[in-house]
Amino acid sequence: MDALIPMVYDRLRSIAAAHLSRERASATLQPTALVHELYFTLLDQRNPGWISRAHFFATASMLMRRLIVDHARRNAAAKRGSNQVVTLEQGLHVPTGSSAEILRLHEALEVLERMEPRQARIVEMRFFGGLSVEETAEVLDVSPATVKRDWSIARAWLHSELTS
Repeated sequence: MDALIPMVYDRLRSIAAAHLSRERASATLQPTALVHELYFTLLDQRNPGWISRAHFFATASMLMRRLIVDHARRNAAAKRGSNQVVTLEQGLHVPTGSSAEILRLHEALEVLERMEPRQARIVEMRFFGGLSVEETAEVLDVSPATVKRDWSIARAWLHSELTS
């Protein structure tokens, strides 16, 4: 782990910065802190079994999402009502200016995961992890066309779920 983190730190930090830039400017969680929390979480894994760089980033994206949601839960009472919007690419807008809105996205993803687990993983890897279509396809062992199709369907479903 000590050898791995320096090699991937910059990309993890840029992913964290991208996610956290979607929150209000007064957010208390900083990219560096998020990456450091991720590091400690990764240290706790006994046998991660990463098979590739893409697989590592997929795991990191899942853990990063959990850390962001946990942070949002802790701060939900303090962060109410914001008009900021996060774009999940090509027209899907997910509000996430407040902790309550982050939790709403998380709950929608949990519902999607029960209905369509692969689509939920694709959203997690692409949106939270910043993985490309090809990297996501590699981790899930499916074709890039399948990832594109599922990504499109998942975005449409989330849009519907979060705007209703």
